[in-house]
Amino acid sequence: MAINTKKAGLLCPVFSVPGNQGIGDFGKKTERMIDIIRENGYSIWQILPIQFTGDTNSPYQTLSSFAGDPIYINLDKLAEMGLLKQSSIKNCNKFSNYVNYQEVRQFKEEYFVRAFKVFKKEFKSFSEDFEIFKSNAFWLEDWSLFYLFRTLHNGLPWNEWDEEYREYTKDKEALDLSEYEDELFYFQFLQFIFYKQLDDIVLYAHSVGLEIMGDVPFYVNHDSADVWTHRQDFLLDEDGNAKFVAGCPPDYFNSEGQRWGMPIYNFKAQRQDGFTFWCKRIQWIRRYFDVIRIDHFRAMDTYWKIPVTSFTAKDGIWTIAPGKELLQKIIETNPGVKLVADDLGMIRKEVKELEEQFGIPGMIVLLFHLETKTLKTEIPESNVLYTGTHDNQTANQVYSELDNNKKTTLRRFFKKLYNERDFSSLLCRYALDSNARLVILPIWDICGLKKEARINQPGIVNKNNWTWKLKDFKTFPAKVEKTKAWIQESNR
Repeated sequence: MAINTKKAGLLCPVFSVPGNQGIGDFGKKTERMIDIIRENGYSIWQILPIQFTGDTNSPYQTLSSFAGDPIYINLDKLAEMGLLKQSSIKNCNKFSNYVNYQEVRQFKEEYFVRAFKVFKKEFKSFSEDFEIFKSNAFWLEDWSLFYLFRTLHNGLPWNEWDEEYREYTKDKEALDLSEYEDELFYFQFLQFIFYKQLDDIVLYAHSVGLEIMGDVPFYVNHDSADVWTHRQDFLLDEDGNAKFVAGCPPDYFNSEGQRWGMPIYNFKAQRQDGFTFWCKRIQWIRRYFDVIRIDHFRAMDTYWKIPVTSFTAKDGIWTIAPGKELLQKIIETNPGVKLVADDLGMIRKEVKELEEQFGIPGMIVLLFHLETKTLKTEIPESNVLYTGTHDNQTANQVYSELDNNKKTTLRRFFKKLYNERDFSSLLCRYALDSNARLVILPIWDICGLKKEARINQPGIVNKNNWTWKLKDFKTFPAKVEKTKAWIQESNR
């Protein structure tokens, strides 16, 4: 992705945007957020994946690479479509700093069911748009069946379903699904609404000159419509169980390594069909996002392969991936696609060679380089520079946990450059003044927040991951506005 001018971007998950209905969604408040981002000099808004999450609520562990999460559907916009009465819509946790996913899902589901009844009654007025969506959403039928079958089995993963459901893709005559036509239509309705509202948000962002960056996780969940319908693309046994799972060895994120549990790709089979699954994933997300960041890009070169029988990530082995062939096919089938590589961690030189060959910028995170010697080193233009990401502590949290000597050393370094008192402000200004063509500032560092705003702790499932959100628009817009002058002074 060639960036010829210096730009600034802002990282904020959709779920972290203020919202009346318990979570940031595709409503007017997100349009207001877009205005704030753009008016203050940012060219790119980076979000996290918005596909249908599983039990962990992690946007990197989803039930599909394609199906959107209905939790982001805005109820007021359903009223604008005539599917709900505006007077009937209540608020849910309007001023909360955290998302309660279960509560929000239950709250919105009642409205979705009501809206669906009206949708069916008034279908003539929606049928043309709905049929166009269905013709484009090549994954929709498989998703609807997957979610229906998962619901009928009380949320069990697909490899634990009754055989006729588990093997339905091989023998579609084994089940009579006529009694479930309404449920299947409902699941398709939710996807139609989700993508209609997402279209509106993307169009609004583009109308004010803001691009959106979205993520494609390298791996997909075993319990997903992807694996259920494309088993040949993964290393599974005859019962659909994973033979190997993904993860990473011990590193500076986690001394024990991480065992993620996603199945490993069958790259031999994928090579034979031209990496169709990958190309379609990129093709679909590219409809909505101007820049695509490939999460865990280093696996394009080598990936950590853990036997499913091992309960520790330490037992894995590095395995060569067909990254060159895969990237060639992605770019060939998606000409002009703009990619960014999440290449954090201990990587081989071959990863950087792949990035250089295909013109894909990698990442640098300043929180991993808080040594004055390193900070004095020029940042390469081609890298995307972050103060921090969704996977690590906020800048002020990191600073608060340093010993006094380290704090003094960093203060002396930055005070020669800037007059800001807050450490996260110092780090943001330093990033913007770097040579990096693209600098991404997380909203929590712009706001100077500490541990209360941490998005995720990698390798740990806890109730706080993926839940932090901005409460309202009273205070943070002024923090974002303060960065406008910094962006202008850095010629971005």
